[in-house]
Amino acid sequence: MSTPSTPKSNRMPVGSVQCDNTTLNLLKANDFVAKAIRDRLPEVLVINVCSSPGSGKTTLMQETGKRLRDKLNMAVLVGDPETDRDAVRMKEVGINALQIVTGGMCHIEAQMILQALDHIDLTGVDLLFIENVGNLVCPAAFDLGEDIRVTVLAATEGDDKPKKYPRMFLTSELMVVSKADLLPYVPFSIEAVTQDAREVNPTIEVMTISSLKGDGMDEWCNWLLAKVQEKKAKLATV
Repeated sequence: MSTPSTPKSNRMPVGSVQCDNTTLNLLKANDFVAKAIRDRLPEVLVINVCSSPGSGKTTLMQETGKRLRDKLNMAVLVGDPETDRDAVRMKEVGINALQIVTGGMCHIEAQMILQALDHIDLTGVDLLFIENVGNLVCPAAFDLGEDIRVTVLAATEGDDKPKKYPRMFLTSELMVVSKADLLPYVPFSIEAVTQDAREVNPTIEVMTISSLKGDGMDEWCNWLLAKVQEKKAKLATV
């Protein structure tokens, strides 16, 4: 009997066809659209805010808008599988916001952002937040044309997330530990979560915040103002 010329790992049943990795092709297409977003918003600092559901992203956006309303012009694109509740909450405190309803999808893709840009007025906007769908898995793979990715991790979630969901923390410039007012009441170690995050991503910055009590909010707002100025200064040298 002759030896098969095709390795067993590549052999397929009669009538089958080898398919390309469609996920890889999708991400390549997404990256192309992400570049188009960057080209379209050269003067706007775009920050992609990711987290699990219930981490306090929307409350953080609300409090940030209140504190920075006299210092810079801010807008928010809010992603959710259903409803526009979070965008309504933003508008109630005077923040320019638009809801992106993903129709059940567990993440936002760059093409959704590109479409949304046609429906929100960003004239004079310094800072555009993208509040991603609550999920620490899928959003990590999709570049949305952002300058910076921030991952919010609530103290109530446990301090083991950086090692369980490493890609999210690997691709983030900043980890914000939210709901810090609850730290005395939950088994969460700032030291442990920081160590794990920096083993995954040695350059990640770490910040601790309580949006409700105000702890750490000045540091967060000053960090944002500095990043906006950095982008403007970089643009001026081009």
